[in-house]
Amino acid sequence: MDQKWNEGQPIYRQLRNLVVTMILEQVLRDGDILPSVRNVAAEYQLNPLTVLKGYQELVDEGLIEKRRGRGMFVNDGAHAMLLKAERQRFINKEWPEIVLTIGRLNLDIKELLARAKSIRSTKDSGNSD
Repeated sequence: MDQKWNEGQPIYRQLRNLVVTMILEQVLRDGDILPSVRNVAAEYQLNPLTVLKGYQELVDEGLIEKRRGRGMFVNDGAHAMLLKAERQRFINKEWPEIVLTIGRLNLDIKELLARAKSIRSTKDSGNSD
């Protein structure tokens, strides 16, 4: 996987966000082991301390746990906790802006919902394995 780092945010924070996304998308599930610090550092050509700092943020947030000699694991309930937090963040921060934009553009809510359903069904049918 080729990761492009954004110069506007510390890399350890971007790495933390990448792991959060993987948990939200269930690429990493509760109980899964995370790639080792060394492997991530080698794959992304990062300093191992940068990777460790990103992982430590996840530990501090209660999303992953260190198991001495065994590695880092996604905590049970991490997905549910992240989903709840992301939903709340969306409702509090993004949704009000979306509502204002809908009003400013005088968009039809029924048409938007129909488009949303169409997009979801297209995406869902494309994801079937």
